[in-house]
Amino acid sequence: MLQTLTERLFDDGDRADLDPFAVFEEWYALAQEAEPNDPHAMALATVDDEGMPDARMVLLNARDASGFCFFTNFESDKGRQLLAHRKAALLMHWKSLRRQVRIRGNVEVVTPQEADAYFASRARGSQIASSASAQSRPLASRAELSARVDALTAEVGEGPVTRPAHWSGFRVVPQVFEFWKDGQYRLHDRVRFVREGAHWVSTRLYP
Repeated sequence: MLQTLTERLFDDGDRADLDPFAVFEEWYALAQEAEPNDPHAMALATVDDEGMPDARMVLLNARDASGFCFFTNFESDKGRQLLAHRKAALLMHWKSLRRQVRIRGNVEVVTPQEADAYFASRARGSQIASSASAQSRPLASRAELSARVDALTAEVGEGPVTRPAHWSGFRVVPQVFEFWKDGQYRLHDRVRFVREGAHWVSTRLYP
């Protein structure tokens, strides 16, 4: 009987050729079935110019064999931090599965074509909100934000909403994966994959 990738992940004698991207896909598919809210939500950690860590929740909007993408205002705190310091950590925690995946790696900006394609796929209201919001900057009142949205809505009318130049995406290119599965008496299962050239080397960790 064939083992699932998860069974192989925690089988210490059968892990040599496992691809962590493939294991992630198996877990993510389960999360999409089990997690009641936003299975694609993930914590994003960055650092500012003083080296102070900063974290917030974002959404995983695209993924492939190169990495994990999210989109944002590049003039926001996270945008400015990532443009200055091209490294980040991601954490996806699925409480329904009692599992989590940690990812650390270098960060690159997605292509304009990728940003345009994702922006075009968004709801029109979200497109307008992305253009109207001066993300992370002080806001005098909710009414001011509403007025900016109303003004932009009137300006574009029935026409298409153009992706703002300051709105694009980042791709986290994994150098490290860690898969964590809850265990009884806190004897959790943890396996870390570290990229070494074109290969991944896995190690079981103490919980």
